[in-house]
Amino acid sequence: MREFSRTDRVAQQIQKEIAVILQREIKDPRLGMVTVSAVEVSRDLSYAKVFITVFNTDDEDKAKQSAKILNEATGYIRSLLGKRIRARIMPELRFVIDNSLMEGMRISNLVDSVIREDNAKHVNEDDSEEGTKD
Repeated sequence: MREFSRTDRVAQQIQKEIAVILQREIKDPRLGMVTVSAVEVSRDLSYAKVFITVFNTDDEDKAKQSAKILNEATGYIRSLLGKRIRARIMPELRFVIDNSLMEGMRISNLVDSVIREDNAKHVNEDDSEEGTKD
């Protein structure tokens, strides 16, 4: 159980520091608005999968481009991370797109539109029923 909590702590620390690094250090205009939604660290701390969410884009290619840019910059990001986190092992970083937030928003919008259509249908039915009562 102790091993589990250690990897969790390391993952949280990496997530926090990479978020700051992306905000302050990475100045690539092609990147867009990127946030770190989660980090999964392997048990031996040698690998870290960094889940990113790219905002303000419905374009999947733009999100993929952001992940590609970050994966090309992993050496630089790892060196900055090494200065911020004192660790015996600095994990290899791999950036992947986290679609869960965008997918959740898409589903929420779908549900909202179905509810709106349903409400509109009921309003129209009520209007037509009122006309037939006379």
